[in-house]
Amino acid sequence: MKLKSIHTSTALAIILFTCLAIPLFGQGEGPEKWEKTIREFEKADRANPPQPGGVLFTGSSSIALWKDIASYFPEHRVLNRGFGGSNFTDLIYYAERVIMPYKPTKIFIYEGDNDIVQGDGAEKILANARKLRAMIREKLGDTPVVFISPKPSVARWHLKETYEAVNKALKEYAESEPNTEFADVWTPALDADGNVKKDIFVKDNLHLNAKGYQIWQQVLSKYLPEK
Repeated sequence: MKLKSIHTSTALAIILFTCLAIPLFGQGEGPEKWEKTIREFEKADRANPPQPGGVLFTGSSSIALWKDIASYFPEHRVLNRGFGGSNFTDLIYYAERVIMPYKPTKIFIYEGDNDIVQGDGAEKILANARKLRAMIREKLGDTPVVFISPKPSVARWHLKETYEAVNKALKEYAESEPNTEFADVWTPALDADGNVKKDIFVKDNLHLNAKGYQIWQQVLSKYLPEK
């Protein structure tokens, strides 16, 4: 009986560890890894509720790190809801919380950069862009959407062909979809030889410095709502 009891206890311990380990090892996987960031947005909104009708920028780190974005577009009420190294799947997952509540006059979306690095091709990225656009149309009607092209970078230049394919697909889609535009920040980031400029990035050769964001300012200003 004593031996059986030991075996039973061991079995229960294994089951208990397994049950605990599943959620433990699952943390940080999938869109849920951004939950803390999204809750911080919601906390900020409760403390200082954004007025409806602003211009919303959302997407991955190139938006998230643009901390002074409002100073680039002083004639508009700009709200930054970019989060970390997100991809289209992450933004789709949190769209109800980082896009829909703000009832913006225009939405700028920057995704695709990290999607490409994780191995997604143009077809999958376009499918996700379509899905997100449909969600926005369902909830916010004819609110215009601007897809910002995945940018070139020194760090990811080896994936150039995939970036070009994705940008081509997004551009063609935007041209066929009502109230949808494609902002090309890829081309102006290239030099006369067609190579990515090397002086528009911070030390990681991936994220933009002020000079890089000035390129974005020049491009994106053309898509802002008229005042």
